[in-house]
Amino acid sequence: MTTTRSLWQDTRTFFPLFLSLIEERAVSSVCVVGASDGKFVLPLARRGIRVVAIERDGAAINGGPVVLPGHVESTMPGLRKRLAEEGLSDSVEIVEADILGSSLKVEPSDAVWTSCSWHYSINHNRPLIDFVSAMKDLCRSDGGVFGAEYMMPVEPRHLTMEHYPEEGEMRRFFPGWSIEWEAYTPPFLEAPHVEQLRDHVHRMGLIIATHQ
Repeated sequence: MTTTRSLWQDTRTFFPLFLSLIEERAVSSVCVVGASDGKFVLPLARRGIRVVAIERDGAAINGGPVVLPGHVESTMPGLRKRLAEEGLSDSVEIVEADILGSSLKVEPSDAVWTSCSWHYSINHNRPLIDFVSAMKDLCRSDGGVFGAEYMMPVEPRHLTMEHYPEEGEMRRFFPGWSIEWEAYTPPFLEAPHVEQLRDHVHRMGLIIATHQ
């Protein structure tokens, strides 16, 4: 068996906190929004959790050309190939769709997770509440867990964009939910990676909430 690495494998993430919480609660199904090439999908599937992987980028799902740091041209394996190489294809339902699209038909899961997806400019033509509400709809209503890590403002232009929330601003989207965890990083230097080929500064937030 060949285990392939995600192109995003070394970028920082709060995901271990989310994973710890859902393991404590014996969650059996998780919807990953913005599944990309499987950085979060495969660790869930390896644990026997049923995963619905929503991704709009066909190259991330099926593989394709990519430019790596150092301006190296390469090929990403894609989510389908990575799942097949680990014998996990039957554990994951791949949905190639836009979460904000009218054609999305997905049954609610025990939990939903996304990583820094709504800050992409393609999502800025819709209010942030639309994205959050669509994610909440993917989470079962009786004790479902919502988890999201997101980019926070580090540049002046970010301060005018609601898609880069400040500390505490995400709470307003969760009336009637129990906020389980909030965390924030200070600004940190991230090494070059796909789509960001130079050193760059990030600041990240995390919110985990449970539907009551």
